[in-house]
Amino acid sequence: MTKRLVAAIALAVPLAWSGLAHAAADDDALVARGAYLSKAGDCAACHSAPKGKPFAGGLPMTTPMGRIYTTNITPDPDTGIGTWSEADFERALRQGVAKDGHNLYPAMPYPSYAKVRDDDVKALYAYFMKGVAPVRQANRAADIPFPMNMRWPLKIWNAVFLEKGVYQDRSGKDVAWNRGAYLIQGLGHCGSCHTPRGVAFQEKALDETGGAYLTGALLDGWFASNLTGEHNVGLGRWSEAQVAEFLKTGANAHASAFGSMTDVINNSTQAMNGEDITAMARYLKSLPAAGGTNAPRYAYDPNVTKVSLARPASDAGAKVYTAYCMHCHGVDGKGYAPLLAPLAGNPNVMEKDPSSLINVTLNGAHVLVIQGIPAAYPMPKYAPVLNDQQIADVLTFIRAGWNNGAPAVAATEVAKLRKSTQAAD
Repeated sequence: MTKRLVAAIALAVPLAWSGLAHAAADDDALVARGAYLSKAGDCAACHSAPKGKPFAGGLPMTTPMGRIYTTNITPDPDTGIGTWSEADFERALRQGVAKDGHNLYPAMPYPSYAKVRDDDVKALYAYFMKGVAPVRQANRAADIPFPMNMRWPLKIWNAVFLEKGVYQDRSGKDVAWNRGAYLIQGLGHCGSCHTPRGVAFQEKALDETGGAYLTGALLDGWFASNLTGEHNVGLGRWSEAQVAEFLKTGANAHASAFGSMTDVINNSTQAMNGEDITAMARYLKSLPAAGGTNAPRYAYDPNVTKVSLARPASDAGAKVYTAYCMHCHGVDGKGYAPLLAPLAGNPNVMEKDPSSLINVTLNGAHVLVIQGIPAAYPMPKYAPVLNDQQIADVLTFIRAGWNNGAPAVAATEVAKLRKSTQAAD
């Protein structure tokens, strides 16, 4: 009897250890998957303030109602989400309701995250509970005056605009297309920036079935680019490989990242695997042209611009371009892509709304850091160097040059954005 008991114990112990080891390995794999998905969702970009600790919140975000600050989503039990259950986490992620029941502002892209599937929610929860270091940092209250700071109207907003239900594969589409659609519409929440919003701050469309989806939008002083197949201001002239190249590196033969898209490249898409990047590019390239103008299809023409840039330059904008821009972007406007962005045929240059061009000229571009290596030639800031009229002149010259055919820029537009971006700093 004793021998049988000893033998049973001897057999049970290694089996128990083996079971624990398998459980630990499964747990580690879930956390690792959640870490990857958090990059796909670009959680760090919003929930980490400059020079702050990862996911501790505090990043200011400007909304039509006032400034709000992102929250601490580390597992700290007092100031973060350390006491949240998986159900609490899912409710905040997909429904915009915090553990204590208050509604989140839709600057948190929960209308997109509503499409995230259950297994991915589970992996994200595992990562934030077990893979993120807790940080004790209290959340900062929003700078929104009464009565706009009341949260209860958001319940009505959700009832009207929140579409519940995870992403369902589209019949007739292949695996790559559906994977790309799931990532773009869900975790990637591309529509949060690139889709115009209505009077209630709702996205006018949440997928490709809406004509406004990803047609570009003004947000926080930047115009997020048109991502449809529009020939001039969208991705119509980009190949699928060029879209993938941009997502991995932030630059290609047509354009370079600027504004918050730099953070997306730095924190999110460059870390995604090639299969997912290809899927996202395939989905984007499938979108029909929308949101453009009635301008003729772009075709490069250097002749008129070449005359304007002849020494001495023949107009005010050409003079500024010759002095400050030509050494990087060239007489031909083609730059030295992907190191230095082209201006000829650049969709952002031809966009009707010049906000991004004004902003990047005033304040420069955040540095792209790809695989730990900073970009060699980031766009410098010219706010201290050029006045409003000079910036308006040079951007008007660029937008008319090389057959870009975009409207002129007024000095008043520059002054307005200079004031708002300086106030934001």
